[in-house]
Amino acid sequence: MQHFAKDVLRVTDQSVFKDSFLSDVLDGLRQPQKEIFSKYLYDRRGSELFERITELDEYYPTRTEIGIMRTFQEEIDDALGPRAFVVEYGSGSSTKTRLLLDRLVDPVGYVPIDISDEHLIDSARSIAQDYPHIEVLPLIADYTARMQLPRPTRKPDRVVVYFPGSTIGNFDVDQARDFLGHVAEVCGKGGGLLIGVDLVKDVGVLERAYDDTEGVTAEFNLNLLKRINRELGADFNLDAFEHTAPWNESMQRIEMHLRSLRAQVVQIGGQRFEFDQDETIHTENSHKFTIGGFADLARPWFRQVHVWTDEREYFSLQYLTAG
Repeated sequence: MQHFAKDVLRVTDQSVFKDSFLSDVLDGLRQPQKEIFSKYLYDRRGSELFERITELDEYYPTRTEIGIMRTFQEEIDDALGPRAFVVEYGSGSSTKTRLLLDRLVDPVGYVPIDISDEHLIDSARSIAQDYPHIEVLPLIADYTARMQLPRPTRKPDRVVVYFPGSTIGNFDVDQARDFLGHVAEVCGKGGGLLIGVDLVKDVGVLERAYDDTEGVTAEFNLNLLKRINRELGADFNLDAFEHTAPWNESMQRIEMHLRSLRAQVVQIGGQRFEFDQDETIHTENSHKFTIGGFADLARPWFRQVHVWTDEREYFSLQYLTAG
């Protein structure tokens, strides 16, 4: 544990994390469909690249969600109510967070959670400086795992988990159900979940969003291999892989893959992994939902109270209550 300004920053044990990273990568590459958890895309460089992706013309989710927040800001803040304890899963640049915090009535605290420690600290420091009346308690952790939240000095009226973007779509259906159950435990009865949910739309729009003409998403995906080389001593040749992002109609999701351009062998952790030409590593899913479909997914733990969308109904911001 270390101190950050006036707030407590709980730091995960990096050696334990490294062991988990290695075991997850080895386990994933042993699967018939090689895969690596998408959470490992977000080291410092990966987080920076993702912020660039959010600014691309083809990538509609971020600007659409920000537009929704600006249009319905009063309604959103009213839904959360006064004296909320806001817990953000996967804190990014905090642009959307600022829109939320600007109008909230007397929030008792803000906990940004992210697996990328340097990125999180930079973001949390900026929020703490610009919102001195809000107790900022950054937490470096994997938000998909069980964790203990820091306690604010003042007692909140409710805990609200803020999960912006379309990250819920990165989980498969069973994982999403388990995750929402965990979030409901964090919120507690009467707590809330403010979540970004990407909606089903034209396939061309989706494919362009995840395979941009500037190649930023490709660099973001390939950075995963660079990270594995650096942190785990692997010997991936980045020039021997390419980024792909096809639409899977039956699963209603975009899938990000890294395709091997030739037959090759990669060594990592003292083990050899053979790749055939065109064989892929599955690195991320991005499921798309209907409004009713997401309500059904969340129903065991949450009740859908408000749904805000843009005019084209590309994206939704939803508020659900637990209990």
